[in-house]
Amino acid sequence: MGSYRTQQLNSQFREEISAIISRQLKNKCPNLSPIISVTEVDVSSDLSSAKVYVSIYDTDEERKKRSFKEISDSAGFIRSRLFTVLHLRTVPMLRFIEDGSMEYGAKINTILSNLDIPEAEEGDDEDDKQQ
Repeated sequence: MGSYRTQQLNSQFREEISAIISRQLKNKCPNLSPIISVTEVDVSSDLSSAKVYVSIYDTDEERKKRSFKEISDSAGFIRSRLFTVLHLRTVPMLRFIEDGSMEYGAKINTILSNLDIPEAEEGDDEDDKQQ
């Protein structure tokens, strides 16, 4: 587990990058997917680099890929905005990584909701307790 300062920076970077993407980048690139979230940021201890995990939820797979490419290609733009907002001496190089955890969770929920599990009868619970 990182230091308190690193955790604070990770959180601050996540919030600011998310705000930059949702406000400024979407204005610059109106064809971005509607639901984009920055799930995690991992800033190196020397502030030289940061891994930015981005989750994009879109029904159009092609638009999703274009959105991720646009975000990755806009790393310099996002970095310059971070410099003005965070007032740090050094703003790390940003590397965007696609986070598929939201889609994975949705897939698991779909699988679980489609399972045919018989409901327990009222007497079953009492039988289990007696054993």
